[in-house]
Amino acid sequence: MKALGIILAGGNSSRMQNLSDKRAISAMPIGGSYRSIDFTLSNMTNSHIQTVAVLSQYNARSLNEHLNSSKWWNFGRKQGGLFLFTPTVTANNSWWYRGTADAMWQNIDFLKKRHEPYVIIASGDCVYKLDFNKVMDYHIAKQSNITVVCAKVPDYDDVGRFGVVKMDHDGQITDFEEKPMVAHSDIVSTGIYVIRRRTLIELLEQCNKEGRYNFVTDVLIRYKGMQKIYGYMLEGYWSNIASVKSYYQTNMDFLKPEVRDYFFRQEPKIYSKAYDLAPAKFNAGSSVKNSLVASSCIINSQVEDSVLFKKVFVGNNCVIKNSIILNGAYIGDNVYVENCIVESDETLLSNTSYIGKDEIKIVAENHNRYGI
Repeated sequence: MKALGIILAGGNSSRMQNLSDKRAISAMPIGGSYRSIDFTLSNMTNSHIQTVAVLSQYNARSLNEHLNSSKWWNFGRKQGGLFLFTPTVTANNSWWYRGTADAMWQNIDFLKKRHEPYVIIASGDCVYKLDFNKVMDYHIAKQSNITVVCAKVPDYDDVGRFGVVKMDHDGQITDFEEKPMVAHSDIVSTGIYVIRRRTLIELLEQCNKEGRYNFVTDVLIRYKGMQKIYGYMLEGYWSNIASVKSYYQTNMDFLKPEVRDYFFRQEPKIYSKAYDLAPAKFNAGSSVKNSLVASSCIINSQVEDSVLFKKVFVGNNCVIKNSIILNGAYIGDNVYVENCIVESDETLLSNTSYIGKDEIKIVAENHNRYGI
């Protein structure tokens, strides 16, 4: 592959509320067994990209632990591999990443030392499959300076939290508006870009010289009249998880047979870090309907239309409906949970009830199960 990959995984979003208190958005659990960044990493390795840099910053510990071995995504190699960059104090710079462009500029030496002619920039908070080779072919055929991968926003999502684009009949982007108050299109940028490496270096150096730090507003929007910027439409499933509503709905989508089949069974595969865990255990009296139950879960009650991640314990006489239960949660006896996201390692005390009515309820009460 004649491109290297950069995954922007350092941001935070207030739309995630306290779900991002423990982890970066790119490390959010998805579909019972994955992390959000697994989808982008898998797309990279499936496209035969051999060198990928992950730029992390906010709450990076969980993400760093997940990426502690690159072999799971086939990046354990002598040439290239997986690089993890966090903000570093140097003689010339002591800033945290001030934006997406600044994050890349602070690691510009990495770009300068590489030999690949193209760079694929992607975010780590999207769920999708994409062959980057097809995007590269499109980019070259159009003689584009920058190619933006675009998609239609799912019906449940808010168009206003994305960069909204308009394209002409040839695919060239004629208008790009970042997070508009009123959107005039349902075509948005997915946060995936293709650009020549030398062009990216020049643009990053110019942005830094002018005190500009955001790749979208200070490169794409600012240069859209000077550079040939084309849009490539992504077909198939795509979702950005950087809000509570979209994160919940994305996990609920995995309960649909066609979505499960697309990600779990159809080639190319999605890879993740493997854990040596026992299979889920369903004790007498348990009832599980249309749900995903991950390894080492112990179920003693009713679970319906829900996603349970690793090592979840569900006590006796419980009802779990339309909910997401994250890793290691402990649910005591006689507990009712509906329309909720239960935080990882959370304890729901016996004889309690949690119901999300007008919106999804996040349960993060930090109870100590051993002190009761």
